[in-house]
Amino acid sequence: MSQPATPGPLALLDLITGSMVTQAIHVAAKLGVADLLAAGPLTAAEIARRSDADADATYRVLRLLASHEIFAEGPDGRFTLTPLAQGLRADAPLSMRGLALLLGHPLAWEDWGNLLLAVTSGDPVLPQLRGMGGYEFLMANPEFAVVFESGMGSLSQLETEPILAAYDFSGFDTVVDVFGGQGGLLAGILKAAPGSRGILADQRAEHLGAAAFFGEAGLADRVSIDTAGLFEKIPSGGDAYLMKHILHEWPESQAVDILHNARRAIGDGGKLLLMEYVVPEGGQQHLGKLIDLWLMILMGGKERTTAQYAELLARTGFRLDRVVGTGSPVSIIEAVPV
Repeated sequence: MSQPATPGPLALLDLITGSMVTQAIHVAAKLGVADLLAAGPLTAAEIARRSDADADATYRVLRLLASHEIFAEGPDGRFTLTPLAQGLRADAPLSMRGLALLLGHPLAWEDWGNLLLAVTSGDPVLPQLRGMGGYEFLMANPEFAVVFESGMGSLSQLETEPILAAYDFSGFDTVVDVFGGQGGLLAGILKAAPGSRGILADQRAEHLGAAAFFGEAGLADRVSIDTAGLFEKIPSGGDAYLMKHILHEWPESQAVDILHNARRAIGDGGKLLLMEYVVPEGGQQHLGKLIDLWLMILMGGKERTTAQYAELLARTGFRLDRVVGTGSPVSIIEAVPV
């Protein structure tokens, strides 16, 4: 006779099969199911017809997702949106569709499939898999770069409002966002601090359409754009320098170089504000512990504890003053030059 499964193995089974649920969410995002259901309930056959998919296969995917409260199946066989499914709509205020498309993408699937290689070698996987580093691969593969940037943008959107709620930026005259991408965080800060001006320092600014973005936000007259690279001269004259998810991407030696570069730009009265996942000590769950493995695979970077950030900052001419938690997994590490 077979023995009933114990809670421990069942809980472990749920974790082991989590990647399969991720792939089903990816398929629903790819087919645009949530967007189709925004207009009202539909059967799986109707969804399949509108998304050019197989009706039976579509139903089986939706049945699984409905068991996780992503979509709901009514007694008439039609599917509807749930609060979780709303987040898969492309037009949702905080859409997770981009992240679902990224984490289920065959290339991302391949990356995570080589976690063992990263662990045994201690080196990032991308150079071994594709003969180039992460940034080089994105430059050489613009279609995947769009998927990657959209997925990372989904995460970033979750963090902006909690950062603005947790920290008062109104006392800064000039805020310099180092490698800030299109400028979403800087735009949010300038709206919350109408007396401040901003500098976006990013060589990718033109490619990412930063100028148009600030123009649409009504901030063009309060922002200047500098196209310096991350390891080049950072604009001086600011009193707050932001680095959001920058240091964690790089191996230790390059993280040190980035901070030395920042120290040369920041005057004695300035502040360095790092927005990073600060890994808690102990066994509690935290998104930073998962992102840490992703960084190990892709870039050779790492997430750090408060003590590790304090040591890294001390080596590069800064003193860690405080770590400010937010309503998201990201924290604000405030440091001053010494």
